Amino acid sequence: MAGSQVYEPIIDRRSAAHNGDQASVGELVGEVGRDLSLLMRQEMTLARMEMKEEAAKAGKGAGMLGGAGYAGHLLVLFGSLAGVFGLAHLMDIAWAALVVAGVWAVIAGVLALLGRRKLNAVHPKPQHTMETLKEDAKWARHPRS
Repeated sequence: MAGSQVYEPIIDRRSAAHNGDQASVGELVGEVGRDLSLLMRQEMTLARMEMKEEAAKAGKGAGMLGGAGYAGHLLVLFGSLAGVFGLAHLMDIAWAALVVAGVWAVIAGVLALLGRRKLNAVHPKPQHTMETLKEDAKWARHPRS
């Protein structure tokens, strides 16, 4: 992920502090609690970063759909002008206005398709966070010695 921070694995601070001494059960439980707390904070930070990236993708798709709306508005405007000119002058100006309206119809269609494709690419779930949580749960069930 571009711009993402890389989190270091939790380091066993106990071994450095005790220099080979046996730690009590209370110390071990306290250390596990601190490690779990650190792990949860890191997972929440990762989830926030993923949600921010997905929101940016959604914004781009919504902007393209906004452009399609504007192009559609121009289609109605030029289509209306073509109808007015067609009734007023019967051929010359009306055909020119219809060509312009046809161009705007193509532009509106392309923008709508591109915007829809962008919005379909948005994943509302934080995928990487879910994967690391699964790995954490697997590790918690079968810790390595």
